[in-house]
Amino acid sequence: MAALRVAVVADLLEERWPSMDLMAEMLMAHAGTNGSVVSANLLRPTFRTRTPGLLRGGAAGTPPTFERIAQRFWSYPRWIRQQPSADVYHIVDHSYAHLSHDLPAERVVVTCHDTDAFRTLISPAERESTLPHWLVRRVLSGLRAAGAVVCVSEVTRRELVGRDLVRMDRTRVVPIGVHPACSPATDHTADRSAATLTGDTGATDLLHVGSTIPRKRIDVLLETVARLAHTRPDVRLWRVGGAFTSAQATLARDLGIEHRITVMPFVSRPVLAALYRRAALVLLPSDREGFGLPVIEAMACGTPIVCSDLPVLREVGGTAAAYCAPGDPTAWAHRVATLLDERDSRADAWAARRSAGVAHSAAFSWKHYASAMESVYQEIAGVAVR
Repeated sequence: MAALRVAVVADLLEERWPSMDLMAEMLMAHAGTNGSVVSANLLRPTFRTRTPGLLRGGAAGTPPTFERIAQRFWSYPRWIRQQPSADVYHIVDHSYAHLSHDLPAERVVVTCHDTDAFRTLISPAERESTLPHWLVRRVLSGLRAAGAVVCVSEVTRRELVGRDLVRMDRTRVVPIGVHPACSPATDHTADRSAATLTGDTGATDLLHVGSTIPRKRIDVLLETVARLAHTRPDVRLWRVGGAFTSAQATLARDLGIEHRITVMPFVSRPVLAALYRRAALVLLPSDREGFGLPVIEAMACGTPIVCSDLPVLREVGGTAAAYCAPGDPTAWAHRVATLLDERDSRADAWAARRSAGVAHSAAFSWKHYASAMESVYQEIAGVAVR
């Protein structure tokens, strides 16, 4: 039997979305390894910035938004039309779903991570995207044209279908996995790199992993740390995922906790795993998530997590995570303090909590994800040739 040719259509690297880059990387690593007949090919053009260096801002001289939009909506479609054909195309990020219009759409699979890209249309007051409406509609029409939309959580599927963005019969649910580096096992090289970033570890080192967009509720995170500082003078916060906004940096100064915070650069997966292992707790106080990858990453590394009590985080974290009401720093500080007290005085309970997290995270593997996706590929390829 001839191999099923699958084109993995990835985000531009310059978008700097680690979770999307992870998905492309893991699909390429695991495609065809489960005894199937899938042959994967990565499609990702090289970003050619035309903006003079002095005009570039953001992390590592990231090109300005207007140029990133032009590359995504103009250059990428033109480029992809010139690539060799495949039996199935897997667009790993729904914000690139417009590329369906430049491919045989009935043989396109799009992974949908959340509904944020479409909030401009469905909830304008909560919009976080800078894309104009007509481009958002272009993305949505590409999503609707695809042969299948694979959601990373059941909650995300319910939101898509409930808001009439996609029909139920076009959707599937396949949870994503954790990187192999996420493990309780020691990695001496990565641990040394993490130690260089953090210094000596203490009893109250807290970690947050993610961007600083509004729904991540960095304000709650900072106010939680400020409240904890009254009873835990050794509390520190480590941040991975980019610099604070000016408003967030001002809040940290006003709360008097600026000296307690270490903002990390973007780090490799092994170093990120080492940071998870070094932390006392991981916090995820988001108002909205499509999956919540730090939940299972922290668990896989043996570090307990406190996250917002959202249906999607309950779906992902199950009984192995600790939950707290969204948007309530006082409740967050109390919950975190209670868990830290457990760590200090109830070693058996703490060890059981860590073990439960590691066991729970084992259900989320990229090997399982790739196997489930290969079934979707075969289904879509079959539909296309009938």
